[in-house]
Amino acid sequence: MKRFLPSLPALQAFEAAARLLNFTKAADELGMTQGGVSRHVQGLEQFLGMRLFERIGSNLVLSEIGSSYYEDVVQILARLEEASIDAVRGRRAGDALIIGSTPTLASAWLIPRMREFERRFPDIPFELMTVADTIDLETSPVDVAIMRGAGQWHGRAIKLFEEELAVVASPELLPIGETLSFLDFTQIPSLQNASRPSLWLTWLRVSGIPYSGTIQGNRFSHSALLLRAAIQGMGLAVIPRHYLTAELDDGLLHLPFGGPVRSGEAIWMVNAERKAQKRQLQVFRDWLRK
Repeated sequence: MKRFLPSLPALQAFEAAARLLNFTKAADELGMTQGGVSRHVQGLEQFLGMRLFERIGSNLVLSEIGSSYYEDVVQILARLEEASIDAVRGRRAGDALIIGSTPTLASAWLIPRMREFERRFPDIPFELMTVADTIDLETSPVDVAIMRGAGQWHGRAIKLFEEELAVVASPELLPIGETLSFLDFTQIPSLQNASRPSLWLTWLRVSGIPYSGTIQGNRFSHSALLLRAAIQGMGLAVIPRHYLTAELDDGLLHLPFGGPVRSGEAIWMVNAERKAQKRQLQVFRDWLRK
């Protein structure tokens, strides 16, 4: 039996026009003429036997039926696109483990470990995406998130390790082996982390190092940039210890004020309860804990 289906170009034209509520903008997006979009939409209306758009003055609006139809068409086109991509890459999107993390934690700590996961579990493809600290795991496509915090997460949260903070310096700024027991902010430049402006105060409070002057210096948007600036000798920086393994081992940075101190926060592995039974997630969770 022949299916009662409109043409795909007509559905694409309708979706763009309904989303933008403008035939000209829809045409620009689709690489068509305005007249082409209009003909596709008119053909779709004739096929369905109903009006999908109405004109109110100079404004284009969806009819009641058009609005309902649009919601269905969006989902259908998205599913068709997903199925096509799955066919090209040879697997379903749902087969992949989707891991979320903040940018520096993902690049400096997680990625170096994922080669081992890939070797151990070649049957589990993964997608790594950066997310904000405010991620809502109940609505996000992320299966599991690696995040920094104080345990405030909803869902299942497993503490991986306590965060420790260290003040680092480049050998260009201070010679390796030179230890300091007093910090004069007026004599040594200090670098600031704009995303975590309280790091210096936290480190000063917990370490007990006496100091003078006011905390000042150039600001960087996150720890990855701060780390690069510290390596270049631009100033002292407070950086989480788990970002520093290679840099300390290679002598690019050293710890002029001694070992790190705990910040009071930790690195957590978090997932929504609705994801808890996903096999890929269970395997990853057990592996990362070990």
